[in-house]
Amino acid sequence: MIDPPFRSPGAKVAGLVHFARLLDKIRLHQAGRLPEEYQPNFGLSVGLDGMLCGFLGVEFAALCERIRQGGSDEEIAEWCFEHGLRLNKVQRRVWNEFARKLGWNDHATKFLEKVKQEEGLQHRTDLQTSFAAIDSREGRGGETPTA
Repeated sequence: MIDPPFRSPGAKVAGLVHFARLLDKIRLHQAGRLPEEYQPNFGLSVGLDGMLCGFLGVEFAALCERIRQGGSDEEIAEWCFEHGLRLNKVQRRVWNEFARKLGWNDHATKFLEKVKQEEGLQHRTDLQTSFAAIDSREGRGGETPTA
């Protein structure tokens, strides 16, 4: 278990899960304080960071630059909506449900199983999603979706 200085992937900003965590990770990276174990996946297009940027229609590098300029979480979210896609209620729900269930019987399942094996957690059948695995690893509870 580690104690990261950022929020759970389930924490919401502007109604979006993972967005708060993404902002925290970018700010920590810019300050040179992002923990080493998070460096390899930082901003990858195939990870939640990159997928959320892609969903919003903003480049990860542009978001990093906007964050470097400062501002609150809400101001950064508004910038994303102005420079990418202003999500409606349905689109927010689509993102949230996709992200919340990532790793559960989808293209990320194999990666999640590999991570669990590397960390000696292959016996943890309750860790069926990326969110649950992240929260467990970081000492928070996690929820696994049901059908």
